[in-house]
Amino acid sequence: MSPRDDAGGLRRAAAQTALWIREADRVVIGAGSGLSAAAGLDFGDEADFASRFPALVRRGLKAAYEMIGYSDLSEAAFWGFWAVHVTQMRFADGRNPVYEGLLRLVEGKDCFVLTTNADAMFVRNGFDPERVWSIQGDYAFLQCLRPCTTEVWPSAPVLQRASSAIDPETQEVADPECIPRCIRCGGSVFLNVRGGDWFVDEPYQPQMARWQDWFRGAASSERLLLVDIGTGFNTPSVVRWPMERIALKEPAARFVRINLHHADLPRSLGRRGLSVAAGAREAIDAVVSVREDAGRPDHAVGVHSLPRPILK
Repeated sequence: MSPRDDAGGLRRAAAQTALWIREADRVVIGAGSGLSAAAGLDFGDEADFASRFPALVRRGLKAAYEMIGYSDLSEAAFWGFWAVHVTQMRFADGRNPVYEGLLRLVEGKDCFVLTTNADAMFVRNGFDPERVWSIQGDYAFLQCLRPCTTEVWPSAPVLQRASSAIDPETQEVADPECIPRCIRCGGSVFLNVRGGDWFVDEPYQPQMARWQDWFRGAASSERLLLVDIGTGFNTPSVVRWPMERIALKEPAARFVRINLHHADLPRSLGRRGLSVAAGAREAIDAVVSVREDAGRPDHAVGVHSLPRPILK
């Protein structure tokens, strides 16, 4: 089902989503970078990058996403960027209306979150940390790049120290003593986010175990809703495709995909799938609006309910 790209189509899709959330016993939220971008944490925002990192613009860089895996910089310039960028992305005030709106939509539901985002915005906006699997890591920690240890440690004080030594003209860390180093071997470090075979994933294995226990613990009579928001094709094997596989495997599951550019669904889902070709903020606001209306959301045009599975 693909609503027309107009206000009426979005309204009907929002009403359908609101109904499916209401009818669900369990909800899985799968989130990608498109969700945080809608919340203002956009790695592709060239204007923001230019205003905050003019020295990097002079080097030919245009957006923060180009810094992922970029190695043609001195350590001083490299950490001049990451210290500032992560402080803004991870440690600034995390309260955000996009995430707060999403939380309101699933309030009272048995919900689990799978996310590729390393900004912890779900937890920072009130989602249960015991029900979030941050698959790609968390900017709140540093790790050795060798790695010489599976230990990770808080990044905030280290990045604050590096930030305090940044030259405002060159935007480089001027004091070599303020360059982040491994607390064990003294070698190079990076944020504890998945970027290669050096990634230390031990901190996230308990999150994975909780997800597996939660998913396996569902009764056959329970109705599952999967809501996929902002997952594209940079790392589709992490959240996007697994969400599809779950929906296809579970005959009673429903699937909502909210994505401005990649809202397509597996055709075999049929009426169990809903494609919402809109930005995350626009779509979430629309569903919240439907929920807050005095009338019941299933009175909207085009809304349909599916029967519960027949138990044998």
